[in-house]
Amino acid sequence: MRSARRIHAVLFDAAGTLIRVAEPVGETYTRLARRFGVSLPASRIEEAFRRVLRAAPPMVFAGESPAAIPAYERAWWREVVRGAFRAADGTVRFTDFDAFFDGLFAHYARPAAWEILPGASGALAALQAAGLRTGVVSNFDGRLPGLLEGLGLAAGLEVVVLPSHARAAKPDPRIFTCALAALGLPAAAAVYVGDDAAQDVAGAEGAGLHAIHVGALATLGALPEAIAALEEETPQ
Repeated sequence: MRSARRIHAVLFDAAGTLIRVAEPVGETYTRLARRFGVSLPASRIEEAFRRVLRAAPPMVFAGESPAAIPAYERAWWREVVRGAFRAADGTVRFTDFDAFFDGLFAHYARPAAWEILPGASGALAALQAAGLRTGVVSNFDGRLPGLLEGLGLAAGLEVVVLPSHARAAKPDPRIFTCALAALGLPAAAAVYVGDDAAQDVAGAEGAGLHAIHVGALATLGALPEAIAALEEETPQ
């Protein structure tokens, strides 16, 4: 990459961009639910979960103290999971739903429940070696920093901004500007990479950042070249 940089930072979405679940959500939910008397097809739970998650309100708890937010995040996920099973089959009855949810929530807090997407580690290393600053802007909850650390992705990430920090969630521009403020950079000097056209691409562009849909890349390993091409197109 050239010395006359136009882009100084690359920010990433987390789930679906840098990392993904190691096992399909429906299979994990089905496997754990059987221990508590519920047996449903994984495909039905997967579809219901996706539908309920899309309809859920943003994980933003304005006015709440930072110390209280983890409990609100956990309660938010409890409602999503409960809603997913209700949407899949309103007649199901857990022998102990709270124990099931405790196990599920703990499962997804473990790095072993996740895997790094192809090319992600190499892309981060290449960008950082080229002098670009990197970070994450995600609608995930407070478990994310520990996951990134456990998966070996945290080194070199200067910022990890969550709704609990910005008191806003993508596509709200405030979550992007929160990350930019932490880096001390203008929006035009940053690129955002994500897998959701509305929340990630449109959200970042609405905040003034450049945006790249990860689906436009063969793998994240192609990202450094995409950044270089973007710099060629970006006026000084």
